[in-house]
Amino acid sequence: MPLDPTFVADVVARALAEDAGAGDVTTQATVPDGARATATITQKAPGVVFGLDAAEATFRQADPGVELERLAPEGVWQEPGTPVLRIAGTAAGILLAERTALNLLQRLSGVSTLTARYVRAIEGTGARILDTRKTTPTLRPLEKAAVVAGGGTSHRFGLFDMVLIKENHVAAAGGVGPAVRAARARFADIPIEVECQTADEVREALDAGAPRILLDNMTPEQMRAIVTEVAGRAELEASGGIDLDTVRAAAETGVDFISIGALTHSAPALDLSLILEPSP
Repeated sequence: MPLDPTFVADVVARALAEDAGAGDVTTQATVPDGARATATITQKAPGVVFGLDAAEATFRQADPGVELERLAPEGVWQEPGTPVLRIAGTAAGILLAERTALNLLQRLSGVSTLTARYVRAIEGTGARILDTRKTTPTLRPLEKAAVVAGGGTSHRFGLFDMVLIKENHVAAAGGVGPAVRAARARFADIPIEVECQTADEVREALDAGAPRILLDNMTPEQMRAIVTEVAGRAELEASGGIDLDTVRAAAETGVDFISIGALTHSAPALDLSLILEPSP
């Protein structure tokens, strides 16, 4: 998923301003003016690195003359000890950027890594892992790109590019059928999906012409029966109460997609470190 460089630069600028404020007083007090250094970011835990664009943009904003060398690819599972990025520039610039660059890189790599774990868990089933809108405010493009780097599939980006009729919409519309028919009449050219909690609601959605149905908090047995009954008349997505221990059972029911909010709302950061070496 391509990232807009202008968006990345804006995120980095705001993050650096948040951290540096009026200036890095520790570096100002301890690092000689003009001192130069090299540094290496190294992966300390197994996982999938993603976010090098953001990390590199951070170092460039802190030191426009910095030299950067990628030492490992993004989107590939790697083991601890893998060097990821080499930085050469002013010591002050590297130290100013260090925490912001690592925060972004560790966060996004954590999302990619957790996604990769889910993708591995359902390998061979034919189902695809989806993200959700449960993202960090203002960081959604980065986090959704991280999901894709981990092997997942990006769901709708926001409220504007897909009709997803949830429980509260159904209640307000007077039922699954009326909600689907109203959506089809209003937005014929936008993808439509409806959340269903029972087999009867699934039948109502099918009768209304829903092309995609979200099976909310159903057991594998319930999902398997619905997959058989639907028989390809609509795409099916499983959601709710699914984790790494249960995701394969959900995938083996025959659903097309499994959406996992935890990919972006609960992914632990991937451990990465930066070690600086002063230049002679």
